[in-house]
Amino acid sequence: MSSRCIGLIANHGKAGAADLVREIVATCESRSLPLIIEARTAEAVGASSGATHRDLVRDCDLLLVLGGDGTILQVLHELCDDFLPILGINLGTLGFLTCVSASAWPEAIEAAATGTYCLSERTLLDVEVVRDGQRFSRYIALNDAVISRGELSRLIKLNVTVDDTTLSEYNADGLIVATPTGSTAYSLSAGGPVLSPDSGVFVVTPICPHVLTMRPVLVSDSSRIEITPSPQQPEIFLTLDGQTSTPILAGDVIRITKAPQRLPLAMLPGMSFFEVLRQKLKWSGTAI
Repeated sequence: MSSRCIGLIANHGKAGAADLVREIVATCESRSLPLIIEARTAEAVGASSGATHRDLVRDCDLLLVLGGDGTILQVLHELCDDFLPILGINLGTLGFLTCVSASAWPEAIEAAATGTYCLSERTLLDVEVVRDGQRFSRYIALNDAVISRGELSRLIKLNVTVDDTTLSEYNADGLIVATPTGSTAYSLSAGGPVLSPDSGVFVVTPICPHVLTMRPVLVSDSSRIEITPSPQQPEIFLTLDGQTSTPILAGDVIRITKAPQRLPLAMLPGMSFFEVLRQKLKWSGTAI
């Protein structure tokens, strides 16, 4: 498979982003490789382009995203339900999603030009908020859905069912429902396990539970998870991938299932999830 056209999106707030965009543009021009630059990225380097994210999805075969993992999550949410392969170049430390270092950008261009990149199909969350018996809102998330008190750290009570069977009433600072991709994000910090991308499960991780026997639980990704706040709770929020936040009212139901679509995450040949995991978590196998 070879890419006919590359779309380029950069987080221009990152140090070195503008210079790298110029280098990539020059390289693509020298190789006669079709390249479309997203409008805000073009403006940051003094180029001219009116291309929107929708334009890139329609006209490109691969998105090259410069920034960090947060940049990819932001792009994902701006794309909504239309996805194409995303190859991330990290402009800081190695990320789990942006798994190509800034110094390896020529290899990324070569893989894009020749179609030799590998695709890791990532499961997504389909998250609905049901209010008064009707769908109030719907979201797609790559990493996680987090239900919490928001800015104030205070215990909340959440009733959780899996396929109409009660799991528990969680009395905690909050609750995380994470995909395998999101298992290395907030869920990991809250004590959840690391899951391989093809593990076929979600992890339900309480945040600072009041009862210490409440531990993370693995749930099949074919299940339906429903979360309702217990009566007379303070205002709580649903946050998706750290990008969007929605107030949850008394009586609301948060319904989480596996999304019908998947995100194709591009990686360089020879690089695997476990290779990235070892580098990111600095697992050397020694005590020093």
